[in-house]
Amino acid sequence: MQAPFIMIFVILGLLAGSAIAYVIGASAILTFVVTERETFMAALPQRLFSQLDVFAFLAMPLFIFAGDLMNRGGLATALIDFCMSFLGRLKGGLGHVNVMTSVFFAGVSGSAVSDAAALGNSLVPEMQRRGYPLDYAAAITGASSIIGPIIPPSSILIFYGALMDTNVTALFAAGIVPGLLLAAVLMAMNAFYAYRDDHPGGAGDDIPPFLGSLVRAIPAMLLPVIILGGTLFGFMTPAEAAAVAVVAALIIGVVIGRMTLADILASIQRTAIMLGALFIILCAISTFSYLAALLQWPQAIAATVEGWGLGPIQYLMLINGIFLFAGMIMDVKAAVALFAPIFVPVALAMGIDPVHLGIVICFNITTGLLSPPLGGVLLILATTVRMNYWRLIRATLPFFFAEVLLLFVLTYFPDISLALPRWLGLA
Repeated sequence: MQAPFIMIFVILGLLAGSAIAYVIGASAILTFVVTERETFMAALPQRLFSQLDVFAFLAMPLFIFAGDLMNRGGLATALIDFCMSFLGRLKGGLGHVNVMTSVFFAGVSGSAVSDAAALGNSLVPEMQRRGYPLDYAAAITGASSIIGPIIPPSSILIFYGALMDTNVTALFAAGIVPGLLLAAVLMAMNAFYAYRDDHPGGAGDDIPPFLGSLVRAIPAMLLPVIILGGTLFGFMTPAEAAAVAVVAALIIGVVIGRMTLADILASIQRTAIMLGALFIILCAISTFSYLAALLQWPQAIAATVEGWGLGPIQYLMLINGIFLFAGMIMDVKAAVALFAPIFVPVALAMGIDPVHLGIVICFNITTGLLSPPLGGVLLILATTVRMNYWRLIRATLPFFFAEVLLLFVLTYFPDISLALPRWLGLA
């Protein structure tokens, strides 16, 4: 009775255009009343504070701040020129540059939406100017932007690790191979389309000099090296690495000479706004999770799974279906915060590795950004490149299906994600 009531209220609230944090929070409070558990609401303030008072959450605002500073420092052009200097000689070279730039951007922003917006403004017009169809340029930009949240530093991995008490450093290590594997799949697809559709590219193109572009790109490439080296080898915690990233981003932006005091203040303001929205969602989700625990929903799900006779792999596939659907219509962090506390404990009780589970869920929910009807990357790209939304969806579907196929491969073969954390002694 309670679950259908909440779902109906949430759907009606979203259709009315209400903010998701308010919808989830209000539906949870109403359910407390409907189920006659109002007395438990007295413990809500303490629970909300304990949910937010997590050391790993310290890294998230700092990484968001560092990424925004790097974007304002004008490093996108430097990264694109560097990738163009050694990939532009290939057939469909700018498509390869698009993918490789997203790999480097992962260490700068760690956000799929930010990468899509940055490359949509800079690389898509350049691809059009050189003869690529707009549909293809926008589609591969959207597909490659999904790499950002998988390769660390990633705000979604930090968020998941803090929420589900999973080692963030181990998640960072586990995200590297899947992220690079996704890049390889996209570059293979780009090579296929380049020869099939005769995309431009090759030695005749205007190629930036390698050494000059490398020198300009080194500051941007040093940041992920500092962060990953410090966290993976135990020199720094993720929060300390995030603080170092902020200092490095400030120094790089000032030395390059393209960042002003106004840019820094604007970056602080944007970070504060993003964090305010994020923590409101966290408070609403914490209220919902508290309710779910009182109503024993995880235990009910575990009993249902046992009754169906699902094994670990089958249950992971069920989780994949749920999170893929959630990613199509919800904010990434909101979807993780809403569903992970309900479904993850059952998976852990079945013996599924927590790090592997975290990578599967984060890869899954991030892929949802590329899926209709409300994929965040699609919405941003359609606005940025001024393209019909449904036309963009048709263009991105082949890349979306390829990413879903890779998700299933990662699900069935956990060693792909766990090899590096095990080698580093983290899992």
